[in-house]
Amino acid sequence: MDFNNLNRVSCKECKKGSKCFQYLYPDEIDFINQKKTQVYYKQGETIFKQGAFAPYVLYLVEGLAKIFIQTANKQINLSIVKSGEFMGFSSIFGGTVFKYSISALSDSFICMIDKEAMQDLLRKNADFSMRITSRNCQSENHYLDVIQNVSFKQMRGKLASALLYLSQDDFLKEDVFSYLNRQDIADFASISLESAVKFIKEFEADGFLAIKGKKIVVKNREKLKEISVKG
Repeated sequence: MDFNNLNRVSCKECKKGSKCFQYLYPDEIDFINQKKTQVYYKQGETIFKQGAFAPYVLYLVEGLAKIFIQTANKQINLSIVKSGEFMGFSSIFGGTVFKYSISALSDSFICMIDKEAMQDLLRKNADFSMRITSRNCQSENHYLDVIQNVSFKQMRGKLASALLYLSQDDFLKEDVFSYLNRQDIADFASISLESAVKFIKEFEADGFLAIKGKKIVVKNREKLKEISVKG
């Protein structure tokens, strides 16, 4: 990953642009290019913290990032962001602070776009606005699934749900398990580390998973779905 070259690429030349940007006119792309700041984060670095002032919308050009919230008692991992996705988008709609934290799962390159500039584009370009709104509705639906998972399921169901989420094809292409430790997986399931390790071993013994170091391979997705649904 050549971040030095990425740093010199304008929005017009960038090959990592979101499909949403295809709905912008040339002058609007120039406008965004002038209103962005490009930042490189090393693996493990905090991109922004829950409760911090939110002057930007963030666009992940390259890398993987982890969204999580910190409660009084524990951390809950909400989702993984891949290249081509936005972060902190809710700040556009009246939010003055970020509602969650994000850290870089891998070395990541991010464009920070002034949120007032993004608001201006959303008002002027209906196609662009609809595309981005659709993408963010998908994220909202996922967060509702997380709430249901945390609130109503027992530990085996929570872990099964987390493993099904993390083993989606898009994440497997990014080799996501190589960036996650067992505590990360426990935090996606909202269970203790000890419980996560115990149930992973049980799922492996039952033939639902194969473990190769840090890597987890789902062998029986239907069985995990059954456990997830029964909770």
